[in-house]
Amino acid sequence: MKILVTGADGQLGMSLRKVACSYPHHTFVFVGHRDCDITSRECMERWIEGVDAVVNCAAYTAVDRAETEHEAARRVNVVGAAVVAEVVARSNIVLVHVSTDYVFDGCGSRPYNESDAVSPQNIYGITKAEGEMAVMASGARAVVIRTAWLYSEFGHNFVKSMLRFAHEGKAPNVVNDQHGTPTYATGLACAIMTLLEHDVDGCELYHYTDGGEATWYELAVEVFRLAGSTLCVTPVGSADYPTVARRPQYSVLDKSKIMSAGVEVRPWRETLRECMNILLN
Repeated sequence: MKILVTGADGQLGMSLRKVACSYPHHTFVFVGHRDCDITSRECMERWIEGVDAVVNCAAYTAVDRAETEHEAARRVNVVGAAVVAEVVARSNIVLVHVSTDYVFDGCGSRPYNESDAVSPQNIYGITKAEGEMAVMASGARAVVIRTAWLYSEFGHNFVKSMLRFAHEGKAPNVVNDQHGTPTYATGLACAIMTLLEHDVDGCELYHYTDGGEATWYELAVEVFRLAGSTLCVTPVGSADYPTVARRPQYSVLDKSKIMSAGVEVRPWRETLRECMNILLN
């Protein structure tokens, strides 16, 4: 199978690069935004020639900036998703499109499943929900995967920020009333590959994160512990750490469906330890 990965310079794209060597029977083509503008039909048509599947990792993910950069967020997350899905549908190849827990309002108290109604509370979430709908309406053979709290060895993310604080001897204040699940991007990359190796007929929606749940504070405490730091992270409420964009208070995702499809879900502390071992060595 020849697989085109868009958004290849982001966390997930880089993680797919990392795991590609474990799939020598597939050929991968990695393109970043400088190589491939996903909002251009001509560009997408050129890149998918001879391709069997597309993994669309390209996204506008600056959650707070999206509140003022509406058009930039919409161009990538909605228009880009629609163009990719349309071109894929015409070519009758497979699409994997990555979405987010931010499509939910965060007011729940039990893990969200794929049939729960979406109700995004910020521009980023709204554009990602609209991008999902564009993919599902395209007629493409597609898999939409919602994930959350992504981190990796690559780029900028919460885990790397906390590790930097630990190394600098800084004890941060971290929100302790937002509940979700950390997700190691390497695990998500492997989940995508598992689904790609299944027959994809029609459009399927899945949730994938690591196992269990945590608050940002609990995640920070675990990073400091694994880093060998004796500094104390201070828990604070969301009201004490205001952000431009509203965050979900509860966005744990139910992974039952994707596990039934043969995808492994590992506990978040286990996968965090795996990533930290890389970051610390």
